[in-house]
Amino acid sequence: MGQAKPVLVPDVSQRQVDIAYSFTGADLLLFGAILYPGGRVPAGERPADIVVVVKGPTQSILLREKEKVAGIWVNAQSARYRSAPSFYSVASSRPIRDLVDDRTRAIYELGLDSLQLSPTSTAPPDVQARFGRGLVELKKRAGLYVESPRAVEITDGVLYRARVTIPARVPVGRFTAETFLIRDGRVLAAAVRDIDIRKSGFERFVARAADRHELIYGLVAVMLSVGLGYLAGWVARRM
Repeated sequence: MGQAKPVLVPDVSQRQVDIAYSFTGADLLLFGAILYPGGRVPAGERPADIVVVVKGPTQSILLREKEKVAGIWVNAQSARYRSAPSFYSVASSRPIRDLVDDRTRAIYELGLDSLQLSPTSTAPPDVQARFGRGLVELKKRAGLYVESPRAVEITDGVLYRARVTIPARVPVGRFTAETFLIRDGRVLAAAVRDIDIRKSGFERFVARAADRHELIYGLVAVMLSVGLGYLAGWVARRM
């Protein structure tokens, strides 16, 4: 029993987030407990750390680089990524570089500098690295990629909690909340919880119609645009 590994028991305050027209974002509370063999923290061992990673569904992204030619900004080089996460937020009890080495960070994708973006281009490594940094920076500006060191609170070495902000521009889909227990540079335990982020109300109806009945949705959209244009012209003539 003394050599048995601890177990994580995680949970999240909301397993489902509904996005309506008035959605301005949401705060998720990720919390849980560390269950040690014997029911107590082993004496004489260094305190363990917690890292929480919330990921959105992966997506294919085409990134273009602008270049000024004769005073005009034009598209220059480009890079495509097969499986970049649409949302990524990591919170930890201490800076991740103080917890694990580069290899472990890459294996578990702990931190923005360890994301596996899967580029499809055959560009030189330095070009791919430049585009990768650009993609991460763009996502950070949009609030979709976040790294929060020291944002996880651990109480009595057993209970932990962290808050993750979901921005208003978040994509919909199945999200995962991964929790990692780390001590002495090793991942001792990991656990995952799913989070569904979906549209609700009229937004959900429109999204479903566009996904399931593309032709009808397109025809209705065109007819609605023509009708609104005609109505606007009629009102302008009357005035």
